[in-house]
Amino acid sequence: MQTPAHSGIAEPLTYLAAAALPAGTLVRVPLGQREVLGVVWGEAAPEAAGVEGPVLRPVAAVLEGLPPLSEGWRDLVDFAARYYQRAVGEVALAGLPPQLRELGADQLARRLARKPRAAADAGPAGDTPRTPTPEQAAVLAELRAGGAGAFLLHGSTGSGKTEVYLQAVAERLAADPEAQALVMVPEINLTPQLEARFVARFGPLYGAGAVVAMHSGMTNPQRLGSWLAAHLGRARIVLGTRMAVFASLPKLALIVVDEEHDPSYKQQEGARYSARDLAVWRGRREGAQVLLGSATPSLESWWGSRPPADGDPGGRYRRLAMPSRVGAGDLPAVRLVDMNLQPPRTRLSAGLVDAIAQRVARGEQSMLLLNRRGYAPVLACGDCGWKSECPHCSAYRVFHKIDRSLRCHHCGFAERVPRACPACGNLDIAPVGRGTERLEEELAELLAGVQRPEADGGGPVRIARIDADSTRHEGELARQLAQVHEGAVDVLVGTQMIAKGHDFRRITLVAAVNPDGALFSSDFRAPERLFSLLMQSGGRAGRDSAWLAAQGSRAEMWIQTFHPQHPLFGALRRHDYPAFAAQQLEERRAASLPPFSFQALLRADARTQEAAQGFLTAASADVEDLPEAAAVQRYPAVPLTIQRVANVERAQMLVESESRVALQRLLAQWHPRLHALRRGPEGQGIIRWLVDVDPQLI
Repeated sequence: MQTPAHSGIAEPLTYLAAAALPAGTLVRVPLGQREVLGVVWGEAAPEAAGVEGPVLRPVAAVLEGLPPLSEGWRDLVDFAARYYQRAVGEVALAGLPPQLRELGADQLARRLARKPRAAADAGPAGDTPRTPTPEQAAVLAELRAGGAGAFLLHGSTGSGKTEVYLQAVAERLAADPEAQALVMVPEINLTPQLEARFVARFGPLYGAGAVVAMHSGMTNPQRLGSWLAAHLGRARIVLGTRMAVFASLPKLALIVVDEEHDPSYKQQEGARYSARDLAVWRGRREGAQVLLGSATPSLESWWGSRPPADGDPGGRYRRLAMPSRVGAGDLPAVRLVDMNLQPPRTRLSAGLVDAIAQRVARGEQSMLLLNRRGYAPVLACGDCGWKSECPHCSAYRVFHKIDRSLRCHHCGFAERVPRACPACGNLDIAPVGRGTERLEEELAELLAGVQRPEADGGGPVRIARIDADSTRHEGELARQLAQVHEGAVDVLVGTQMIAKGHDFRRITLVAAVNPDGALFSSDFRAPERLFSLLMQSGGRAGRDSAWLAAQGSRAEMWIQTFHPQHPLFGALRRHDYPAFAAQQLEERRAASLPPFSFQALLRADARTQEAAQGFLTAASADVEDLPEAAAVQRYPAVPLTIQRVANVERAQMLVESESRVALQRLLAQWHPRLHALRRGPEGQGIIRWLVDVDPQLI
């Protein structure tokens, strides 16, 4: 059941029932003064069942009409709770829709009595199966012959991975009238075309309710409807984000994880699970096939799919390859602009501006990537050195010119831009650096004299910006994306939101304006993320080879950098992910970093940094007596990069071992000691603590 965070109640509680209840049955039970949703996990131990008197409280109600949650689902929850060091009830209840937790037995009965939508509502077919390319056909044949297990599909951008997903799902559903498939995407609002294609492909075959979505952008009633459809077997396909890995699918036959490298699959709040890794575990437990797809796989998956060689038995996954683009379209040519050779304070090189202007004049579209929203990252005074620091965080408030505000992107604190420097009264305070708002403004000035072709209606350049600020209102993202697809936008400016999953047919030029920040980051995963982002965003260019040929144009990716000789850019120019991965893996092996070691973070939030670090230091000393301590390296406690957020000080301690078993054993024995430490003098001032296993952000 759902228990308060850090309550120390990690094990199932025992209640009395009038009759034996099968494991997996959903019930309502009293907890303190509340009545909460619970899941029957099994029969109580004899000593607990024999307790007399008022110790055991009775089950309040059984949610009739719902089949019990399957043993496979409960095993998944058990494993996730054990591996990620969370309470079983927390993980189980997080996997159920919020509205289900509030419904009583009578309310649920009325909800189940509603008739599902008729198959006639599915609408006309809008997406018919396409003849596979030779590479697609080879991949589908290997999947067909491979049986259960995990496969890594390394397909270049535009190689047709989505069509492989569609046809693989179709084959599973056709082979078994009860089979179900789970298709996971990093962020559902960034891949509307994928959802539309699945609905168009399978709705006419299996009815309007054949495809359901599961993601946090849905209302609670919508999430409950999707969960019920999947649990009752009415839905054949669940399309969702990381939360969908816990969907109740009693006849699961196939799991697809699209863009498996994406960090969004790692939950960053509560139970910090990796949905990708849980998908692989779930597939193995339930005998389902798992297909991980990406043009730039995570290094863990790449290493896990290595072929056998020189005594190495190889990885656990089978690697499949689709290196060619559908329609024989070439990948964009990568051009590096050495910003050291540009005039001082150049923001957009003259060559890049000219290349964009030429494309606008031909009726083509361009896309500029700058992974920083707002107008400028900081507002500063040149006289006294004042900067727009957030009073609640150890970070700067970002200047947003559109609404003349200074806004902290960590705690949300916002104020109007001051008329003068708050410290010295100087009227000349100015933005430093730039974000997407400023880039949009600069582009409008630089392209002011450029005209669109008369065939497209003529007129000045149309520039659109897509980031978290411009798409805050419901439906705004879909509206802006529709404008891009319709050709109503000439230049698209945005953050990484525009780099993922979109099939822009008329974009022929993609430019990364300032990607150097990740090259020398203290986070060892930063180069991997940068390479992935650049390769994925470059893949938005030239996706319609026939239209490109008709234009007499070629797809290009421009990268403005102060480090053009960096090996990352060399691999990117060749579109050579294997070479980049080999170089990165060699560096990680030398440094004993994942995937050659296993990590966890112990985090503490407190009123003072001293209290947070003191708690972590005491926690490290508290496990010195454990046998596993010798095999697990515990590093000193340090502040987080952004050490204060919303007036809460944050510190962390990295724990690392070359043995996953040793690390897990230490963490399991550490957990009760941390609860005890929190209640002692070392826990004074501590707001919360948490364990993050296999962290993505260090």
